[in-house]
Amino acid sequence: MSTDHLTGQCLCGAVQITVAGAHDPRPGACHCRMCQRWNGGVFMCFEAQAEAVTVTGDVARYASSDFSQRAFCPRCGSHLWMRDTDTPGTAYELMPGLFDAARGWDVRSEIYVDGAMATLTGDHPRATGAAYEAKNRFVEGDVK
Repeated sequence: MSTDHLTGQCLCGAVQITVAGAHDPRPGACHCRMCQRWNGGVFMCFEAQAEAVTVTGDVARYASSDFSQRAFCPRCGSHLWMRDTDTPGTAYELMPGLFDAARGWDVRSEIYVDGAMATLTGDHPRATGAAYEAKNRFVEGDVK
């Protein structure tokens, strides 16, 4: 567990998330069909204790099962977290991509690997950001 202070935001910036307390800075990956449908592929999240998380901005929630919900920004659609709803004070499973500090984190676990749509290993074309941007449109000022 870490207690480093993290700040993150959705794509449009309407939702801000601060983690100021206990969290595990290692994302877990899930390949189940529900996660694939929600994310378009692999789902990744890291755990932060409820009392460490502060959220500002409008958040939409979807009850994806009788025991959990998934939250997203209603303005830009960014996925924010998954959280169990059947136990008060349960931890947040936050999307690491919202936090710049998460860029170098190691993976904690990977589940439903037998249902993975694809892996990123193997022989296929790869390009650096600079090489891609030399040939394609991109958003100026994107964090690299």
